[in-house]
Amino acid sequence: MKKGIITVVGKDCVGITAKVCTYLAENQINILDISQTIVQNYFNMMMVVDMDKTEKKFSEVAEELKEVGLSIGVDVHCQNEEIFEKMHRL
Repeated sequence: MKKGIITVVGKDCVGITAKVCTYLAENQINILDISQTIVQNYFNMMMVVDMDKTEKKFSEVAEELKEVGLSIGVDVHCQNEEIFEKMHRL
């Protein structure tokens, strides 16, 4: 399974989760796990997603998600699970 890690960080506003999840659904990307919090008006979300069924390249999805984030004023990053794990290994 080709997995990705998506992080979303920024000032809280209406529709952040909806915008990101709509993009994922439209591109056949399944959410496997999701966690989100709001701390003093700052939104933070992390998702593990299954990218096996999307027809787009990983780099294309990452760039488009970044653009989705810019359109709503948050930072969205998408990383390959393997790279994410290696970067965050103790």
